[in-house]
Amino acid sequence: METPNIFTWALENKLYAGLMLFFISNAIEGQLVSTGAFEILYNDVPIWSKLETGRIPSPSEMFQMIENNVRYTQQ
Repeated sequence: METPNIFTWALENKLYAGLMLFFISNAIEGQLVSTGAFEILYNDVPIWSKLETGRIPSPSEMFQMIENNVRYTQQ
């Protein structure tokens, strides 16, 4: 099986490929967040909704919510 050309190009141009990946992933994230739908589910139970709160949780809030739910399900 032949190595895909895009993979070979990325190996030869690591800096450019890394920057391109960074900007493309930020553009995709921007599109996903701008839709207004951002939900976090834990065991199929919603624990955060951007539609209800109007904002995205900070990383510390998100980790705290997950930790609380893990602790609750282990009891």
